[in-house]
This record gives sequence, structure tokens and C-alpha cells, in this order.
Amino acid sequence: MNWITLPDNAARQWIDSSTIYQEFEKTKVKAKSYSGGMYWKKQGDYEYLVKTSIDNRQQRVGARSADTELAYREFIAKKTSVEERLRSLREAVKEAERLNKALKVGRAPSLLIDILHALHDSGLAEHFTVVGTHALYAYETAAGVRIEQAAMATLDVDLLWDVRKKVQFVSDMAKLDDSVLGVLQKADKTFVRKEGQNETAINAKGFEVDFLRRMQESDDPHPFRFSKDEDDIWPVQAMRASVLTSAPKFASVVVSSTGKMAILKTVSPQTFVEFKRWLADKADNRDPIKRRRDQRQADIVQKLLDARLLS
Repeated sequence: MNWITLPDNAARQWIDSSTIYQEFEKTKVKAKSYSGGMYWKKQGDYEYLVKTSIDNRQQRVGARSADTELAYREFIAKKTSVEERLRSLREAVKEAERLNKALKVGRAPSLLIDILHALHDSGLAEHFTVVGTHALYAYETAAGVRIEQAAMATLDVDLLWDVRKKVQFVSDMAKLDDSVLGVLQKADKTFVRKEGQNETAINAKGFEVDFLRRMQESDDPHPFRFSKDEDDIWPVQAMRASVLTSAPKFASVVVSSTGKMAILKTVSPQTFVEFKRWLADKADNRDPIKRRRDQRQADIVQKLLDARLLS
């Protein structure tokens, strides 16, 4: 057998904690729209409502009237409600993480969790998809199993950039006013761009993050650096990456051995199987050890599909 089934108590805990975590993330997004404030400002005999944003920008809503007073009351009420809900869920997440650790619910690398958080908090998560070996953490968690360690071992994570959303990506990067490398450094400050490999970031322990993109099509920009920062990453074109870019997506809450959680977005299990088998069969200079691992990973995920533990 290529996996073991999680104990019932650990499986139930994952179901509960993933529900809590997903609701927490949804509420965080909702709370952003109420992150500023509203107040009344007077200028002589004129009084008007002002909306402030988290960066202290101000927007005049309108003169004091029945409509603006209603808008003010509704904003304050909703802001109070969502902030109270967020506080409650944050406490629930902390308790869920404690139980996750105690019941050994997960084993995803802590650094992977931190990288996913950094991408999410920066607003860039929708532009990247985890592909390759680390996708197995999403599949095994959703299936309620623990895949054999030999199939999981790797010191790099592959992130596929969706070039189709380049206009939105450039806009998001401008608002962020940072580099993708800078975002990674929020997960681990020792990340630097790897010398001689502009598509790779590496930390002080040798863990690598590789950034991939599909082969150039139509008006795709190429070459492309993620930001104006000269030290930032240049995603590399990868053969058949267009298959992964357009593939159905699969997402699951993954858990580290410390109990911390993150949402890992990857490709559908069936796409993973087909792509890994292509890698295993391709007649080029790919390392034979990697090709054998590709085949093993494809076989394991296919068995999980056949057992209806994944869909």
C-alpha cells in the first residue's frame, strides 16, 4: 500500500479545522472592506460624511442627510459585526491549530505554509498555482490518508504563474509596492535569487522556490521580470505548462506538523497524473531518479482516484 489511512480522530479534526479556517479566511476578506472608518467633518455650517481607508486616504461621501446618516449607521454596525466575528474565528483557529498538532493531523512543511500565507496576505495567491510534488499534500489531506514518505521527499516547490492574468498581476504588484522575492522573504528572510537561475529563489537551508510559466503564446510578455526590482524573479518557460495553466483547479486546507493551516491551490488530481506520466515517459535528459519518482507519484494519485478517495 502506498499510503496509510488517517486515524478517525485526526480525520474528524481536519474536517472541523478546515471548516473553521476557510470561514476565517472568507471573513478576513470581508473585513478588508471595513478596514477604514467613517466620521463626520464640519466646515463652517457645512457638515459631511468622510470615509477613510487603512492607508489614511479620505473620500467624501456626501453632506449630512437622512441617507448619509443611514450609510454611517450601517457601516458602523457591519464593521463592528465583522470584526467581532473575525476575533471569534481567530480564537477558534488557534484552538484548531493546537488540536491539529496534538492529533498529528498534518505534516506539510512549515515553510510551505509560510510561503502560502505570504502569497495570500500580499494579495498574489490567485496568480500562482502549486504544481509538482507539493501538490501531494493537498491530495493526501483531502483523501484522509498519509502518502508514503519516499514519494514526498523534495527540497523545492514549483509555483506556476498564470500569464493570462498579467494585466491584473501588474496592477496588484503596483499596489503592493514590493517584489515577489520580497514576498518570499516575509516567509523566510534568507531567500535570495539563486545565482545563475533567475527563476529560482533559495534560502539559507537550500530550500528552493521555482517559478514557472507556460511557453510564450500570442502577446505573452517574454522575458518577464515580476517587478522593477533588479533582484526579482524571472519565471521560466516550461514545456507543456500551458496544460497546467488551463487545467481544472483543486484546493485543500493543508496542515503542518505544528498545526498551522493554509489553503493550497493546485491542479486537479487527474491532470497531475497525466502530467507526471508525461514527465516519466519523456525521452530527454531528465534524471532517471526523478522519472521513477514521477511515475510513482502518478500511480499513487491514480490509485486514490480509483478508490474514490479523490475526484
